[in-house]
Amino acid sequence: MFQSVCNKGFTLSFTNGWTVSVQWGPGNYCEHRSVSDLEAPSLVSTWESTTAEVAAWDKDNVWHNFGDGDEVKGYMTSNEVLDFINMIASKKSV
Repeated sequence: MFQSVCNKGFTLSFTNGWTVSVQWGPGNYCEHRSVSDLEAPSLVSTWESTTAEVAAWDKDNVWHNFGDGDEVKGYMTSNEVLDFINMIASKKSV
């Protein structure tokens, strides 16, 4: 399943029961973190960023842990985001 999030991100849900979130708007851990207008992404047709924040959770709402106690990882490049998505999509079904 694909889901759009306020013109600043998306989620992908996989058949293994995991969902990935990729966000790059105001307040997210990305180059736009300090943008004060939370509505800014919805006011333009295209909202871009060189980095994004990612997270993932399973069908029981158990979140992926990045090994340092964090459930969200920010300032990731597009290649790092792709690697994360592939890792989550390849996890065993829950």
